Amino acid sequence: MKKKVLLWLGSLLMLISLVGCNSAQLPQYDAHKSLGPQINYTITGIEAGAGIMGNANQALTSYHLKEQKWQLMTSSTAAMISTLDKATKNKQPIVVTAWQPHWMVAKYHLKFLKDPKHIFGTGESMQTVARLGLKKDKPGAYQFLENFHWQLKQAIPVMLKINAGASTKTTVKHYVQQHPQQVQQWLKNVPAGHGQKLTLVYMPYDYETATTHLAQYVLNKKGYNVEIRQLDVGVMWSALASHSADATLTAELPVTHQLYAKKYRHKVDFIRKNLTGAKTGLAVPRYMTNVNSVEDLINK
Repeated sequence: MKKKVLLWLGSLLMLISLVGCNSAQLPQYDAHKSLGPQINYTITGIEAGAGIMGNANQALTSYHLKEQKWQLMTSSTAAMISTLDKATKNKQPIVVTAWQPHWMVAKYHLKFLKDPKHIFGTGESMQTVARLGLKKDKPGAYQFLENFHWQLKQAIPVMLKINAGASTKTTVKHYVQQHPQQVQQWLKNVPAGHGQKLTLVYMPYDYETATTHLAQYVLNKKGYNVEIRQLDVGVMWSALASHSADATLTAELPVTHQLYAKKYRHKVDFIRKNLTGAKTGLAVPRYMTNVNSVEDLINK
């Protein structure tokens, strides 16, 4: 326990140092200089338990970055985005762990670094996963879950509006009003709910919030009584496996949630991919024009 506390304090001190360095103290990115020394050979990460962090650590080894002094900074999603925000405002160099769908990719004009060794996989998707028995217990709601899917280009504007301060309920209501044919497809062969209860669970991130609220709004309009609960990723998967929740629209597979998918593979129902084109990896702002591959962290 003492060792864990010391490690946590060490990470916190390093994060504070990094945030300070990424403020006005750091000069702007210089394409004519090696990148490593400009950012103290540091990749800004998120929570230690996130799947992307495991892959990022593997990338440090597979691309021989550790031999070149590179390190992965553990922090939190909020802290990483705060650091990214400060860096981009000042055109400073930064490398972050990133994923899509997320509003930060569009807002901060990020580009994912090429990953020729496929450490981060060859593609990610958002998937709908339900508890076992839902199809039999609630066939109408299950039909909606089978029907529901949308595209990244549709999801990004919704996330950006919510992030900019718009009400989540108002934003998803407007989306439904602007996409009547799509909503009609989602509701194909879905009977009226007549107050039937359904519990959807999701993680505390922007895309997950937008998608789950959208599904809740559409199903409630159809007569269902949808409760939504925000949970940490491990608790979310456990809730589905233990039947304390009905479904999620926000399973990130096959990479990010692979450990949970493997652990609970016989205890949940994998329904479908509901969004393709998702991605995880290392990313930099587009003004860092000569950094385009993970291999460039060494060469550049």
